[in-house]
Amino acid sequence: MPQSATPEMYPLLSLIDSPADLRRLSKAQLNQVSQELRQFLLSSVSRSSGHLASGLGTVELTVAIHYVYQTPFDQLVWDVGHQAYPHKILTGRRDALHTIRQKEGLHPFPWRDESEYDTLSVGHSSTSISAALGMAVAAADEGQNRKVVAVIGDGAMTAGMAFEALNHAGDIDPDMLVILNDNEMSISENVGALNSHFAKILSSKPYTTLREGGKQLLKDMPGVRELVSRAEEHVKGMVTPGTIFEELGFNYIGPIDGHDVQGLVETLQNMRGMKGPQLLHVMTRKGKGYGPAERDPIGYHGVPKFDPATDSLPSKPATTPSYSAVFGQWLCDTAAHDKLLAAITPAMREGSGMVTFAREYPEQYYDVAIAEQHAVTFAAGLAIGGKRPVVAIYSTFLQRAYDQLIHDVALQNLPVLFAIDRAGIVGADGPTHQGAYDLSFLRCIPNMVVMTPSDENECRLMLHTGYELRCPAAVRYPRGNGLGVPVTPLEVLALGKGVMRRAGKKVAVLNFGTLLPEVLEAAESLNASVADMRFVKPLDTALVRQLAEQHDLLVTVEENAIAGGAGSAVLEALASMNLTTPVLQIGLPDNFIKHGSQEEIRAELGLDSAGIEAQIRQRLS
Repeated sequence: MPQSATPEMYPLLSLIDSPADLRRLSKAQLNQVSQELRQFLLSSVSRSSGHLASGLGTVELTVAIHYVYQTPFDQLVWDVGHQAYPHKILTGRRDALHTIRQKEGLHPFPWRDESEYDTLSVGHSSTSISAALGMAVAAADEGQNRKVVAVIGDGAMTAGMAFEALNHAGDIDPDMLVILNDNEMSISENVGALNSHFAKILSSKPYTTLREGGKQLLKDMPGVRELVSRAEEHVKGMVTPGTIFEELGFNYIGPIDGHDVQGLVETLQNMRGMKGPQLLHVMTRKGKGYGPAERDPIGYHGVPKFDPATDSLPSKPATTPSYSAVFGQWLCDTAAHDKLLAAITPAMREGSGMVTFAREYPEQYYDVAIAEQHAVTFAAGLAIGGKRPVVAIYSTFLQRAYDQLIHDVALQNLPVLFAIDRAGIVGADGPTHQGAYDLSFLRCIPNMVVMTPSDENECRLMLHTGYELRCPAAVRYPRGNGLGVPVTPLEVLALGKGVMRRAGKKVAVLNFGTLLPEVLEAAESLNASVADMRFVKPLDTALVRQLAEQHDLLVTVEENAIAGGAGSAVLEALASMNLTTPVLQIGLPDNFIKHGSQEEIRAELGLDSAGIEAQIRQRLS
């Protein structure tokens, strides 16, 4: 049921329809606001499903930022967006939170079209500092004293893009604040009274006045100024871990307790007027305030509907294995007899089905953190060294390593296998995560082999085939579960050969991927032929010719953008053979696909059996 913040349950939160309302409260009331916000977040997400642990960890930080900064005039940039649910609640979307990630509901991440408080639409990590830097430069030219804040998690800080932005910001010296939200437990002992006290001193007016005044006094004495600067760095370096940020040109403050809303407000108030690039290191705990999420922040990162009164999430009903699990099992089976296998993931161990492999074959497992570009070139280096690398990566994240895929792998024809998860419609994560483009951007690359399994057993066979080909190869498969088909012995498939699944008349459907059951159902009603093409590259041109010569209409079906996809490959093949058989291309349209369940989106786009049949009948009419 929809949830609203009633005055009885949430006496302060119910008054906050915008950050301006929050700023009307006294500083002493912020602890209660934080408690109510955390409880509302837990209650709402447990009823609707969604991201939970990250948001629980940023409650006090979000309250403090909106209390100190004049949002939306001051610009706030969130990295990734898992941590931004409290931000949505405080910026006018509280009573709609129960619709998050649902069709026509709130977007799962910050989204510019949804709110003026969302300055950057996000979904991929490590973009916040670059965008905030651009905003800060524009704000300086604008001359209205607009402040810019970027909030980035410690995981996102592992990506090269974050450090590229830090390096640039340190060079051009803008007025901006980067908040490092650090929830890494290994350094939690750094949080305490001494560090919080030291942060307040470093951000205080007397200290900054003395610091800036000293710079002016010593500006004509470069030798002495350099000595004093080095002394300051050494003193700060003895008690703070921020030396690397200082070297990049940022004034480092912290670490401070990210759950002390009063301390956060005091520090942010001090820092708001400071000149130049600033970095505030905040220590938080993922899942804060809800015991089960604190104990298992990974399990409670994204949750189904559940009862907060229990100590566990509902168990998933027994069903067919997911494609991720099928990949993980194939990986373990292959590593059992091949010590040269090296499996690589850019921080997606759980999502990619690699938990068991990481535990059983730790010497062959590499998590490179959120660094997709590095992951692909690292794989190239492993291949050059005689290893047999497998890169497990989501379709949407492979986009970030496109140059490395071309230049470092395909150009050199290196045997790297790409296991591309979340291909096609992913559902609730929406436009930033839809795997809509991989067939289009992969098939134009020389030396690449691109495969589209129609079920989980085909996925196993294609992974095995790609692994044995000794050239760049990709297998793309969807989010979700397989069909429960029988497992067959592993074999190397004939390269570039499709298979006929049904013989019919007039219409031939060329299927690419896991929409095959929907295609077969539609074909029954149409008495159409069906070919499971298996390979997008190399394409089975002999089968294309045969079908084109024997039928009046060819239909290509793929869960990929129509533009440049598998259907385009068929059209190119027909043109090269001087065949004029008409072709109907069914796939994803030329727009970004919104969020909703996979079933809802496929039905809306005509990718279920009824939609496929209707499109074919319309073409025939």
